[in-house]
Amino acid sequence: MSSKNIVLTGSIAFDYLMVFPGYFREHILLERLDSLSLSFLVESMVRLRGGVAPNISYTLALLGENPRLWATVGEDFEEYRAWLDSKGVQTDGVKVIPGEFTASFFVNTDRANSQIASFYPGAMSCAAQHSLHDLPGERPDLVVISPNDPAAMNLYVRECQEMGIPYIYDPSQQVVRLSAEDLRCGILGAVALFVNDYEYSLIQKATGLDAIKILQQSAYAPDAFITVTLGARGADIYTLAKLHSIPVVKPQRIIDPTGVGDAFRGGFISGYLHNFSLLTCGRMGSLAAAYCIEQRGPQGHSYTPQEFVSRFREVYDDQGELDELSNLVVR
Repeated sequence: MSSKNIVLTGSIAFDYLMVFPGYFREHILLERLDSLSLSFLVESMVRLRGGVAPNISYTLALLGENPRLWATVGEDFEEYRAWLDSKGVQTDGVKVIPGEFTASFFVNTDRANSQIASFYPGAMSCAAQHSLHDLPGERPDLVVISPNDPAAMNLYVRECQEMGIPYIYDPSQQVVRLSAEDLRCGILGAVALFVNDYEYSLIQKATGLDAIKILQQSAYAPDAFITVTLGARGADIYTLAKLHSIPVVKPQRIIDPTGVGDAFRGGFISGYLHNFSLLTCGRMGSLAAAYCIEQRGPQGHSYTPQEFVSRFREVYDDQGELDELSNLVVR
């Protein structure tokens, strides 16, 4: 085990996953977007455990880490807490907000894996009341600041900077809710930025920062990096010295894309905690994403570190770098 103390902040939610047996594009009239009104009759629905912070934590736990969650939930969380505890995710930092429901994510997926989603924040709206200054025990080695109530995200950026704690900044879908100044502060103070290609374009437009400017102005230069996920085209990892292009690992089947980006982050961060090369980290993220898309929901996949390494070596030559993972014993 890497023996690193990692804290993950962000949403904890229940995911309501629906499947539409057609294509959204066939029902959207471009000339009528100003009066869009659609209803899709779905063929199935399931409720699954989700939320960015526990999704990332779940993959980290599969790979032998013991991540700590720092988030707010509703009174309906206890069954979910027991599940996470059983998988090796620490939930003592999860605060229950009386009278509230845990956040909920509603997503409808069509035959092309296009998605239409809505998110109800619930208890997540109180996350800014849950300060990192209240963390018990030793100071974390790394904090992940992932999508959350915007006020909480800004709070955690300030607190990590005040306490000198390295953090990964993953604004994702909250890019549109954060001001340009908030984004600049979060990005330039981070050891790493994680976004998808569309979010990266939004950030560049809002802040005027491209990869070179971010990496040169980062508080962690020259060691900072940017990871941009590209969907079916894989991911790019930017450093001042080099650009790594990471292809996808071809999945054995495609069942559900929900949570694939979170699984990628979990795989990547696990490698990062082991001080593996960024190229290996990216490849671990790609394999973790493949495992996720092969199952239903963001926490439906399962494997041992040994199984992960074995499949990794079917695709890549790690030159023994992953031997450390092969020797892990996971609870």
